[in-house]
Amino acid sequence: MRPVLPQWSGTLAVKAAVFIAVMCCALAALLGVLVHVQVTNQTVGQARDQALQRLTQATERYEAGDTLWRGAGVDPPELPRELRDLAVAGDRGTMVADRAGRPTMWAAGPVDGERALAVAVDYSQQARTIEGLDRAILWSSGLAIGATLLVGAFAVTRVTRRLHTTALVARRISAGDLDARVNDPRTGPRTKAGPPDEVAAVAAALDSMAASLQGKLLAEQRFTADVAHELRTPLTGLHAAAELLPPGRPTELVRDRVAALRTLTEDLLEISRLDTGRERVELDTEQLGPLAERAVRAAGSDTEVRVVRDVSVETDRRRLERVLGNLVANAHKHGRGPVVLTVDGPVVTVRDHGDGFPEYLVAHGPQRFRTEGGTRGHGLGLTIARGQAEVLGARLEFANAPDGGAVATLELAVE
Repeated sequence: MRPVLPQWSGTLAVKAAVFIAVMCCALAALLGVLVHVQVTNQTVGQARDQALQRLTQATERYEAGDTLWRGAGVDPPELPRELRDLAVAGDRGTMVADRAGRPTMWAAGPVDGERALAVAVDYSQQARTIEGLDRAILWSSGLAIGATLLVGAFAVTRVTRRLHTTALVARRISAGDLDARVNDPRTGPRTKAGPPDEVAAVAAALDSMAASLQGKLLAEQRFTADVAHELRTPLTGLHAAAELLPPGRPTELVRDRVAALRTLTEDLLEISRLDTGRERVELDTEQLGPLAERAVRAAGSDTEVRVVRDVSVETDRRRLERVLGNLVANAHKHGRGPVVLTVDGPVVTVRDHGDGFPEYLVAHGPQRFRTEGGTRGHGLGLTIARGQAEVLGARLEFANAPDGGAVATLELAVE
């Protein structure tokens, strides 16, 4: 089973910091080892050469019968056993060992058969030199790693900040704010902030996509508004002509279709006004329970109203009644009874007991001119309801009840 990493481990800044730290540590360790080995070999080699040179001089004095100087002697008790065995065997060698608590370079060679002549050279200075070098390597490596991490974190943070800005703008665009732009300072062939890079290319592509989407949406909105306005004049004449027809079944069918077409035209005009984002609310204080009952009566449908907890809200009565009326009409048109409207504080729910909302509507919200399951309608009622809810500053959500039926929940803002 693949281990689950913590959330912070997935950020680009953390990954870059870890990568920089690991590479700096690896490079510092490699350079430190190389310098340590080189200097240690050089220092030990010089001490070894000095000890062997003094051993040669001591051997010459011993063979000449002269007195040996201090630090040289035959079979001294401090001589390491390994070096003594090597000298007794007839070879010369050196070894670093402690002598009276001080590091010493020993050199020994054979004399008089089974005996060893040894010379001790103080190795304290060389040992301190190597220890000081190791400390300097550690301190310099730590400082280099810290400085590199700071510089790397600064550079990576600048990139990640720009990426976060781009992601924030993308989320604003997906939420419907098509005026949002990244406006990265590096966008363009030559800018004062520096040459363009990959982040600037992503930002420029996002800005271009948003501009294209905004242009297409505005063209669609203008087309919808123009069509609706152009239809109003002939529909008015057609409605007047239908009223002059003699009574009968054909006349009723004509009047019904004309009324449906007028309703569709008015809905399109309302959607076009909502799309422009220029709608203004006329706020007033209303009791939510009685307002919901009036909306149900105006819809002319058999809907049960339950007031669990009434509340006074500051809202636009006409728009709120429009939202509730559309939700109730949709429940009766596309669902099955009983239809229940419940007021519980600032939350109003409308539920039917039909087949529920389509999956696309629950996931993405209502879409104009889209219906499923062979039901009649143009998909404009719920679109208008959501648009009017946004104008009111309310939140309208759609879901399906676990035991069946569609549930529309309107949550009003209460100060």
